Amino acid sequence: MSSDHLLSSYDYELPPELIAQNPMIPRDNSRLLVINSPKTYIHSIFRELPEWLLPGDLLVFNNTRVIPARLYGKKSTGAPVEILLLEEKEPLCWLALVKPGKRFKIGSKIHFKLPNNDENKDNFLVATVVDRNEETGGRLLKFKVDSLDLFWEKIEKIGQIPFPPYVTASEANPSQYQTIYAQKPGAVAAPTAGLHFTEELLEKLQAKGINQAYITLHVGLGTFRPVDIENIKEHKMHQEWIEVPEITVEKIKETKANGGRVIAVGTTVVRALEGTAKATEMAGKQGLKAFRGQTDIFIYPGYSWRVIDGMITNFHLPKSSLLMLVSALIGRERLLDLYQIAIKEKYRFYSFGDGMLILL
Repeated sequence: MSSDHLLSSYDYELPPELIAQNPMIPRDNSRLLVINSPKTYIHSIFRELPEWLLPGDLLVFNNTRVIPARLYGKKSTGAPVEILLLEEKEPLCWLALVKPGKRFKIGSKIHFKLPNNDENKDNFLVATVVDRNEETGGRLLKFKVDSLDLFWEKIEKIGQIPFPPYVTASEANPSQYQTIYAQKPGAVAAPTAGLHFTEELLEKLQAKGINQAYITLHVGLGTFRPVDIENIKEHKMHQEWIEVPEITVEKIKETKANGGRVIAVGTTVVRALEGTAKATEMAGKQGLKAFRGQTDIFIYPGYSWRVIDGMITNFHLPKSSLLMLVSALIGRERLLDLYQIAIKEKYRFYSFGDGMLILL
């Protein structure tokens, strides 16, 4: 079996002090490792991104918005409960992780109180466990509320934005874990490659003739679920909901027709665009078509690229599917060599860390 298909081949050691606990201020002051040839690399700053792109290139962003997915409530007995919303299965019905989970049987109720002293029933949100999910160990929760708008209104008041588990000593506020172009609520984690962009940087890119388009992928369990099998080809990705609208498809086609490059801002955009291409092929259609639905695409070395010509990404965890995805674009050995360079140069890693621009 090829080393590219072995989980152990995607391991590396990272000094804990290089795990970024806080974002850079301003956002585009983070470092950028630029790879624009098979053998060379250049150290840059993210605000210099326009210098590395050409007029006619297309940046594709993920406009998902992180929701306050961590909720603290109580059982009917008064026992405290912690909930992490993972994925909306249908209106007002969510897959969630529940702590402590073993005691939550079907029919159990969880009560969440809005942050005030009024005991009026309108200041409560109630969820009922309606099913178990064996794959995640989670529960399916049905929320009792009069409307979807009221649900989101209450969630915004009682929930907290969940930072990743490796961010343990952060002074960041929740707005710093949102992209500045976040629009559509549904993610439980940020599409972190987009956290580097500022309004000023977007304006500079546009002024240079670098176009912009958007997809939606609500970042969920599939992105962070660990690969736990040595033969990575046997790993099954969790499904994630994506939307690639017609206007984005048209911009992609126009870009390629004019000789421009399609640059994905983050692995979620890669999954959305390549997942859409896969869905188009499976439907027996020619060319890229707009798509709205689920994708479970798993990208690793040997993958045949259909849409993207490059990507912007952060530095990812060892043995993660994200590391495998980037390896499919640049090569595993090359990527791990670059990670060692980044470690030596003390780049900041993971969600609040520095970025890479890969143009090959």
